[in-house]
Amino acid sequence: MAPGSLAFVLLLVSYAVASSSSATVSASASASNSSTPGPVTSSISSTSSASISTSGTATSVSTTSLTSYLATETGPLTLPISHYSFTPYPTPTLASEPPVFPATDPLCPPPVSADPVVVPNFAPAWAAAYTKATSMISNFTIEEKVNITTGVGWANGLCVGNTAPVGDFPGLCLQDSPLGVRDTDLVTSFPAGITTASTWNRALIRARGLAIGQENRMKGVNVALGPMMNMGRIAQGGRNWEGFGADPFLSGEAAYETILGLQAGGVQATAKHYINNEQEWKRTQESSNVDDRTEHEIYAQPFMRAVMAGVSSVMCSYNLVNDTYACNNNKTLNDMMKREFGFKAVIIQSDWSATMNTLSAVAGLDLTMPGDVFFGSGTSYFGQNLTDFVTNGTVSTERLDDMATRIIAAWYFLHQDEGYPNATVSSFDLYSPINQEVNAQSDHYLIVREIGAAGTVLLKNEGALPLDKPKTVVLVGSDAAPPASGPNEYTDQGGDPSGILAMGWGSGTDNFTYLISPYEAIQARARVDQTSVFWNFNDWDLASAGNSVIDMEAAIVFVNSDSGEGYITVDGNAGDRKNLTAWHQGDQLILAVAAQNNNTIVVTNSVGPLIIEPWVDHPNVTAIVWANLGGNEAGNAISDILYGAWNPSGRLPYTIAKSPSDYPAQLVTGGTDADILSINYTEGLFIDYRWFDAQNITPRYEFGFGLSYTTFEYSNLAITEIDPTDYAQTDLVQNWEDGGATPIAVGSTTALWLHMPAYKVTFNVKNTGALYGGEISQLYIHHPPSAGEPPSVLKGFTNVEVSPGQTTSASITLSRYDLSIWDVVRQGWVKPEGTITFSVGASSRDFRLSGTIPS
Repeated sequence: MAPGSLAFVLLLVSYAVASSSSATVSASASASNSSTPGPVTSSISSTSSASISTSGTATSVSTTSLTSYLATETGPLTLPISHYSFTPYPTPTLASEPPVFPATDPLCPPPVSADPVVVPNFAPAWAAAYTKATSMISNFTIEEKVNITTGVGWANGLCVGNTAPVGDFPGLCLQDSPLGVRDTDLVTSFPAGITTASTWNRALIRARGLAIGQENRMKGVNVALGPMMNMGRIAQGGRNWEGFGADPFLSGEAAYETILGLQAGGVQATAKHYINNEQEWKRTQESSNVDDRTEHEIYAQPFMRAVMAGVSSVMCSYNLVNDTYACNNNKTLNDMMKREFGFKAVIIQSDWSATMNTLSAVAGLDLTMPGDVFFGSGTSYFGQNLTDFVTNGTVSTERLDDMATRIIAAWYFLHQDEGYPNATVSSFDLYSPINQEVNAQSDHYLIVREIGAAGTVLLKNEGALPLDKPKTVVLVGSDAAPPASGPNEYTDQGGDPSGILAMGWGSGTDNFTYLISPYEAIQARARVDQTSVFWNFNDWDLASAGNSVIDMEAAIVFVNSDSGEGYITVDGNAGDRKNLTAWHQGDQLILAVAAQNNNTIVVTNSVGPLIIEPWVDHPNVTAIVWANLGGNEAGNAISDILYGAWNPSGRLPYTIAKSPSDYPAQLVTGGTDADILSINYTEGLFIDYRWFDAQNITPRYEFGFGLSYTTFEYSNLAITEIDPTDYAQTDLVQNWEDGGATPIAVGSTTALWLHMPAYKVTFNVKNTGALYGGEISQLYIHHPPSAGEPPSVLKGFTNVEVSPGQTTSASITLSRYDLSIWDVVRQGWVKPEGTITFSVGASSRDFRLSGTIPS
């Protein structure tokens, strides 16, 4: 077959009429255990499945209630047992062209920039890694190659995921989480992804990634299971806080910088959860039915940017995509990730136990984690079953070679063959001394505190802030306090927080070494200011709360809202939130305080949006501070905002609505144990603010909104076309200019000509206030109506810091990709016909300057 022909054949099948088929797969061998590391093997019977669908039938979704129940699926679509030959996709070859397209090693990424113009070329580094990996496996047996692709099983190693040593390959340690190193001691608890995205600051995002990468390396972790980049499609989504918000561009840029940082620290990064895993309820038994254009323009974009950052691995998700399990989906794994994006490394999971059959190897899965069919089963879909499938010709030896080569190449790519530390985590014995052998924290508390402050969004301020040596201040609400029994009250933080909420719950957490609450931070400041501090941490005695704030100069009410991963249920919240109200009767607590104090300041630590209508317009609520989830230094970061040590510069990464029904997509619930739920993404491209704009719905606070203690003025907008005449692929540029689509080829979506700088937008920002501060300038594209796009689409942002009375210049560079839309007929990116305009401003609804893209 020609290169990539297997994927092409399966792709043709995916556009045909879907039909179901099943087969029985059986093999027999002894199960491995901790004393004999290696792949888990046993007899199994399975129903095989693979992608033969690219889009689901759209049905209407109710947006008038907080949850909706839709019809269930008939079952996953399947691929028959057959003999599948394989030829690897060719590697795109394009010479490096500094300074725009320099050869790049993952340990030395391009310097961070508020306006990135460099497209790193990781191809030479991948080529060197592949050469070494190919040489290593050249004498391996089939069984040894299979061992590389199969985890040793749940709890059979030090890390949450482990592969066994094979020859000179020492095996891999895979470890959560996106905000730090899970299940060990002496590590940092960084601000959550949602907080980091709220900074809209690439330098801070990169710095966090680097610090997390360094801590993983110090602990001997080969593969960090993050960042998480699923979209905040549903406001109640349980794991939204792990990710970067509700816009694909912002999420993509945050993922890009995080991965560059992580891998510069020496650890392999993992882009997860690929793809369409936007709710926790029945996540292993739901089909996310998404049309092709929406998939490309919204949900795949962060993963595409991850590939451009040189990400070493991608984790496929639990759910089905258009009736096919994500880890068995040829369309998303082979055609999109490996062909379109030109991904050279590991489709790593199987989110833990998400592998559904042995033929997942044909559909694109390279490594099954943790190795067993389900935790502790002693069975595996890979292991002996994959060995048998290769031996009998069902899976080709060439495909097995490709799987093993990808895994080892990623190890070489990060230079983990060069004196990499041994694992010093003990995930299944938390009290093991090994967890304290290495202190990985360094001075990372500094970046935690800075991101905590920079990621805090000031939503309302009627002169109440910053505080200026108040004579008296009272703190109200348990969220101001330290947790009653220490910072790690619950396993994986899975319980009702008794103090400040600084991260959600689930596998996306780590253990706090310490946790600074607002109570402690404000006490420290009060000592300096000689302020009298009072507090009342009882959320439930409203009368006492109200009485405690009488005659106080400032009353600060702290409320929160928690969520997490679906394997833990907290107060009836099965991962996803039941509603969008503050926990512990927070609304009533705020009203009780505001009724008795005319300077009521609200601080919110929340995993996502809340409905704040009961109190947002109360005349005595003078300020609202949206502090997100701040990690170790949460209290200090909040104090920095309250007292003006950090002038607020954070911006919302999602929309705060006036009513839950204003959001375009709702949580889908219901279903029996046997049902596969239909989750139809009928809003299409109109996610979050795009829906509000298109439907002319007024939000409470729009996407990108955030106040400062100073003010800014914009002027002198200009746009300049960047001449590509010296570039080798000018024919493709001209084809795009003439309305042609990107070719159907390997790496077509990540092609240099599509992503290299095409237009530079410049403007001035003046600080017209009295305080030094930072401004987040945002650029939104407005496509012609014929393009079928939302009214405004974020395609750029930058940050500037300006002294009072001073003016600074700013720039935002656009690529051809930024101006393109996905053509489902031609299966490529195209420039829409008509005039494309743009606006620059301070939020998605606060435009200060407007211009037109040169035609």
